[in-house]
Amino acid sequence: MRLILTLEYDGTPFRGWAVQPGLPTVEGALREALDGTFVSAENLAVAGRTDSGVHALGQVVSVDVEGGPPRERVAAALNPRLPDEITVLSAAPAPDGFHARHSARSRSYRYRLFTRATPSPFELRRSWWFPRPLDQDALAAAASPLVGEHDFRAFTPAETQHEVFVRVVERAEWLRRGDHLDFEITAVGYLRHMVRSLVGTMVEAPGSITELLEGRGRSEAGTTAPPWGLYLVSVAY
Repeated sequence: MRLILTLEYDGTPFRGWAVQPGLPTVEGALREALDGTFVSAENLAVAGRTDSGVHALGQVVSVDVEGGPPRERVAAALNPRLPDEITVLSAAPAPDGFHARHSARSRSYRYRLFTRATPSPFELRRSWWFPRPLDQDALAAAASPLVGEHDFRAFTPAETQHEVFVRVVERAEWLRRGDHLDFEITAVGYLRHMVRSLVGTMVEAPGSITELLEGRGRSEAGTTAPPWGLYLVSVAY
């Protein structure tokens, strides 16, 4: 039986999603929990590989399992076997041919800036503390041209395995939520570090975005924002 698992996790203690020998990863912890719950668990696939320190509110996984608890008890069976920083929110049967990554239509991310004048221990590794003044109108204007099909090579490391740099963005906007200023983006696909590089550039030089989308090099864009402000919010199928 193929299952769809929806997860949330605090990425702080993990070296990203993908298994790495000798290092704590989200995938490694999930595989260990699956192996302890089912007779077999194979063909694990994830909607979006998150980097070290990046969080998820709605990560999606597909996996083929045999034996173990009935579907309605899968989340309750897995969660005690997982670190406190990872929770299985739900488990559902997958339709024929479903694949967490290949079946995804789009993925939505949120990047959180914490803009209070003083830091907060509750925001540590949950957002990027940015106490300096920000021009929200300029940020809104910078996000607007991101929507559509563009060349995003300026927003991914120069040394990359990507061969195609064009991506389609469906939504991009900044939202004020109290002391937080959030950048939210929905796209069909992303380049490595794309969202974090967009945020760093918009914060530093919001007026440069339009010309950077013309295929400029990475050196012309701004800083890559730290990973701990980034959240994978949801995946659409």
